[in-house]
Amino acid sequence: MKLRTSATSPYARKVWIVAFETGLTDRIEAVPTNVWDPATDVGSDNPLGKVPALIADGGEAIYDSPVICEYLDSLHDGQKLVPPAGGVRWTQKRLEALGDGILDALLAMRIETTMRPEDKRWPDWVARQDAAVQRGLAQLEDEVAAWGDSFLIGQIAIVAVLGYLDFRFPQSAWRERYPALATWYAVLSNRPSVAATVPVV
Repeated sequence: MKLRTSATSPYARKVWIVAFETGLTDRIEAVPTNVWDPATDVGSDNPLGKVPALIADGGEAIYDSPVICEYLDSLHDGQKLVPPAGGVRWTQKRLEALGDGILDALLAMRIETTMRPEDKRWPDWVARQDAAVQRGLAQLEDEVAAWGDSFLIGQIAIVAVLGYLDFRFPQSAWRERYPALATWYAVLSNRPSVAATVPVV
């Protein structure tokens, strides 16, 4: 398998964490991809022009991160990271959706504040995205105590969120606002799959 990926993409990080947790890293060839390069051919594997995109052994392209993660989870015989049925599945999928939604808002903020010309930036849009981020993190703060030792797809998505906050928004001081979440993340940061996938420039 080949994975169109980026060392700074939190969505790709989710996939890599799943690959480590499921023992599949040796079966995946990383294909570094800059989606902002006008000459990129990523659209041939994902018409949305995004990473991650997985090219399976049979040649079919699979995207985006929730689908890739569930596909990889189907390729091993260990504990499933995406529960197959029941209430626990929907709890984990909701948590994953919340994490991905926070990431969407953070990415929108980053694009607006660092990639658009200053005179074309929309402060109200940034404020709207930040409000979504803070509501999402507050929800996680309320829920984190109930997670216990679980490390399933929902928690994997939240690791990607918090890692991206540290990487792209170091000024956010999120740990002060959400101390229970910070404590949880400090413990998870030592997990091999998490430590091995810290975003780098």
